[in-house]
Amino acid sequence: MDKQSTLAFVLIAVIFLAWLYISAPKQNENTATKNDTTQVSKNIEQGVQQPQKEITPSSTANQTGSQSNETNPNDSLKYGKYFSSPVQPEKIITVENNLAKIELSSKGGDIKKYFLKDFKNWYSIGGKDTNFYTSHVQLINYSIGGGGPDLAFVSSDGKAINTGNLFFNPSVENSYFKISPKDSLNISFTYLVSGNRYIKKNYTFYGDKYNMKCSVELVGMNNLISNDDYDIMWREGLRFVEENSVDEAAYSSANVFYGGENVVVDASKINEKVQKEFNGRVDWIAVRDKYFAAIIAPNKSSDVDGAFVDGIKIPYQDGGEKAFYNVRLNIPFRNSAVEQKSFDLYIGPADYDLLKTYGNHFESIVDFGSFFGLKFLVRPITEYVLLPLFDFLHGIISNYGIVIIIFSLIIKLVLYPLTKSSFQSMKKMQLLQPKIAELKEKYKEDPTRLNKETMKLYSTYGINPAGGCLPLVLQMPIFIALWGLFKAAIQLRQQPFVFWITDLSRPDTIFTLPFKIPFVGIDQISGLAVLMGIATFFQQKMTMKDPSQQALVYLMPVMLTLMFMSFPSGLNLYYFMFNVFSIAQQYYINHKHDGMVLEPVKNPKTKKGFMTRMLEAAEQNTKAQQKKRR
Repeated sequence: MDKQSTLAFVLIAVIFLAWLYISAPKQNENTATKNDTTQVSKNIEQGVQQPQKEITPSSTANQTGSQSNETNPNDSLKYGKYFSSPVQPEKIITVENNLAKIELSSKGGDIKKYFLKDFKNWYSIGGKDTNFYTSHVQLINYSIGGGGPDLAFVSSDGKAINTGNLFFNPSVENSYFKISPKDSLNISFTYLVSGNRYIKKNYTFYGDKYNMKCSVELVGMNNLISNDDYDIMWREGLRFVEENSVDEAAYSSANVFYGGENVVVDASKINEKVQKEFNGRVDWIAVRDKYFAAIIAPNKSSDVDGAFVDGIKIPYQDGGEKAFYNVRLNIPFRNSAVEQKSFDLYIGPADYDLLKTYGNHFESIVDFGSFFGLKFLVRPITEYVLLPLFDFLHGIISNYGIVIIIFSLIIKLVLYPLTKSSFQSMKKMQLLQPKIAELKEKYKEDPTRLNKETMKLYSTYGINPAGGCLPLVLQMPIFIALWGLFKAAIQLRQQPFVFWITDLSRPDTIFTLPFKIPFVGIDQISGLAVLMGIATFFQQKMTMKDPSQQALVYLMPVMLTLMFMSFPSGLNLYYFMFNVFSIAQQYYINHKHDGMVLEPVKNPKTKKGFMTRMLEAAEQNTKAQQKKRR
């Protein structure tokens, strides 16, 4: 390559690396076990391990009903002259199906805990923990008053009411129910205001689904709710369940499906408060973390006036992070004697294929990444090409590590025409360097003429100076789509490969340094990242023959190795194997075209290219200016 082409390549590489750096989660101060938000203490309450220290974000406290969850058993909860609730022992009702174990509470008539049977906590993998409650993922932030669904409104005497603070009476006496796959179960909770005035929350659970049907009945509440509206809300996001809280916080967000698209509300900076209001029809609201989501979707027949989201990201112990989001659906109140609103509530994995089976565009909550805002280009590649291929391969091969290796080989074969064109173009550019050097010597005093003659030389030999770089640009949407797929795929969570690679969704740390590497803050060494860097070095060594490019041969592998240290091992495995296949391909092309010679094309293009026209315009402008000076 000449200097212009080299500069173009460097700029493309810098842009790509900058995007990787920007989109990557910030390195945790220490991503070892001691940093995790779900690190557990020895005190186990009701069989569930609790975080060592919970941080309650004051800015995300409920806007309605700011009462503490702790109550004095000698008191009654009283909110004005209409709403009061005698304090009573909390009754827990457990509902179990083949996917989840759900604990319902008489306080608020809410879902207090939600355990997923198919997903274990990071600290229980490979261990001997047979206790279901301590070994499985639990998604509700109940210890800080999170979860729901709750109702919030202002009473006619001006009191802020949150039903999460009121005690409801369950419709069943038993405390445990197990639903077979083909069956369903109805349970309701009733809060009696007075006489025949009450609020009822109804749940219908299914034996083989993560979602449940919910409805809210307001009976005799006319003239008790002011402002002609109330909110259905979910509080404090989801409970963090991954080892690296920084990574999990980076993927946590609130989501509103509004105007035919998923609108993401994300507090991206520490102590950054975000608020967003939506007016009009809303299809659903949701909160999510890296791998799981809770979605509230009103029925089509239910009126919705809008939605409101607020959230914050806060620092956690030892350099960690946490994010909390509250979401609300605003429901019009017609001041009728009886009003009922129905909605679906999904709590479970953010799995694209699974969410798609529930309809209503739930799958749009899965984030496959974007490139400088070009989500419309990257997402279809992932949705309709890469993910189906990935799922197809796993249908044949159970080990996801082997799937990734075969997947990278297929992608390399598909991209072979582009990479072949790139390699051949760079080879021709290398052969043309002596002639370009002659032109530089001949026209060293006339840069404009030099550029013109250089472009003419390219045309004579049928060489596109951007031929080596353009294929890389065309491949970028595919690389970015792959990046998003491997970063967000819940399929890789806790999936082992071989040897030290025990979880393809986490870094494959082989040892920890006693110090942090200056400027990058890395102290954990990933085996696959090192292998990927070595493969990148040999690939660059085979590709770059121009002495002016030798710095890139050493700089790029080091940069990529450091950058990939904290990335999931599945992603590193893919890029390592892709580089290995690229080395094999480069070896084949180099030996196949060892006898390549430059020959002028018989019929060079007579149509002038963009660069040629620009150079001619610049030359004419220079001559015109010189003529004026005379």
